[in-house]
Amino acid sequence: MPEKKDESAVNLDIYGRLLEAAERKKREKLEKRKALLESLGVKEFFEEGKIKIDMKTCKGVECKLCIKACPTNALYWKMGEVGITEDLCVYCTACVLNCMVDNCIEVERKRADGQTEQFSTPDQVRALQERVNSQRREKIVTEVFPDQEAYLKRYNKPMFRSLKGRRKKTKRAD
Repeated sequence: MPEKKDESAVNLDIYGRLLEAAERKKREKLEKRKALLESLGVKEFFEEGKIKIDMKTCKGVECKLCIKACPTNALYWKMGEVGITEDLCVYCTACVLNCMVDNCIEVERKRADGQTEQFSTPDQVRALQERVNSQRREKIVTEVFPDQEAYLKRYNKPMFRSLKGRRKKTKRAD
């Protein structure tokens, strides 16, 4: 009579093999995607993401703006609705930014630092762009001027002196 330990070892082995097969399939898909995007000359900025279109609210028949805006041609026209080729989508949100219907296209993406972002309106995309640009500007300014002394050393005088001199001159002219 076989022992139960052997059965559980076989079950774990089967589970391990299934897990390995799933991971191998995922790696192969990512390699295929990377090769496809490289052939198009497109750089990928996000680790993973999802895109979905609510066909109930989509006005694609009238506009097709998202299809025209897509830099990788991941969106296309198929049998009366907008289709998505997931392998081509880089989750750039150009489609959301150009869509004339709020909450029609939803893009969810994960940055390399682990931060997840979700967009479904052009205002959300613009707000993110402004936040990212502000962070870049702040980083550059702090690199150039780490403190107030660095600013004063570079420009040799505070800005307010010139304003005081102008006020005095205007008072004398009266």
